[in-house]
Amino acid sequence: MNLIKSLTREFEHEAETTRKHLERLPGDKLDWKPHQKSFTAAALASHIVDCASWTESIFTQDEFNFDPATYKLFLAKSTEDLLSTFDETVKVGKQVLSATDEASLDQSWRLKIMGNVLFEKSKAEVFRDFVLSHLIHHRGQLSVYLRLLEIPVPGSYGPSADEPPPTV
Repeated sequence: MNLIKSLTREFEHEAETTRKHLERLPGDKLDWKPHQKSFTAAALASHIVDCASWTESIFTQDEFNFDPATYKLFLAKSTEDLLSTFDETVKVGKQVLSATDEASLDQSWRLKIMGNVLFEKSKAEVFRDFVLSHLIHHRGQLSVYLRLLEIPVPGSYGPSADEPPPTV
């Protein structure tokens, strides 16, 4: 199996698992946060959608120049908005991955902040760090939010305390 196929399968798996978490977030809890320093549930879930959306820029551009004054964060207004935006983001990500060739995975990609290079890594490394690992990290946070809200937490890599394994 080539690396593109492997990354695509991993992206699909993490997206499917993430969607199960996102769809559990009730619309009436979007403004909730567990601590004054924490994101609201809507902001955290929206950031997870942003993480998935970076797939497109990583594989279609050689850099991203972040400017906090002009960057528009996605902020879901409802669970439906969250899910439809996530689904579209994943669809575009899979299309971009399918159009990517193996050679481009080793090409450099830079993250700049207002023109200053923060780092430069291969596109494959950036995808793993900025999309996959970042998404998994924040999904873990979201699972804690769900637990604190007394919402059953779906399993990620097997059963959860709320979803025991099937009996045979």
